Amino acid sequence: MQQLSEKTIISRLSDPATRHQTFSYVVDQYSQQLYWKIRGIVVFHDDADDVLQNTFLKAWKSLDDFQGKSKLYTWLYRIAVNEALDFLRRKKNQQALSTDMEPHLANRMMADEYFDGDRSEALLQEAVATLPAVQRTVFTMKYFEEMKYSAMSEILNTSEGALKASYHIAVQKVTEYVKSHS
Repeated sequence: MQQLSEKTIISRLSDPATRHQTFSYVVDQYSQQLYWKIRGIVVFHDDADDVLQNTFLKAWKSLDDFQGKSKLYTWLYRIAVNEALDFLRRKKNQQALSTDMEPHLANRMMADEYFDGDRSEALLQEAVATLPAVQRTVFTMKYFEEMKYSAMSEILNTSEGALKASYHIAVQKVTEYVKSHS
């Protein structure tokens, strides 16, 4: 399928005759971008794959609710972030995830065939993984993706001030963690 405009995609998603084919196109177009956004939040490849699949399932089920008030990618991104946060909450409830339970996260990341960083990158990811879910999300969006607070506010449905505070606290925690584990 050739490159489609956002308007064409939305129109074709509304038409039952072209919905399946167009949604496949959407999955192809946005999977990689969303995967890396999700991976920044949940850390591990297998978890990111699961969350990505859940993101597209939820998007498919919610297509009739998409009103076009935001861009399609923003809508998908919001679903992906919410799915990633839900995943972390479920995981925390199941495991009571803490730094004590994941003391060698950096070692696990170095062994992950999909991780292509060095030891310092793994330590940074380990530090980020110790953050509460919302701080982790805000840190990932700002630090790794260099996203503006206005865009984050739209996606996370919260004020820019709250996001700035979360990011500031997250930076302090990551810095302290890295210093204490170097």
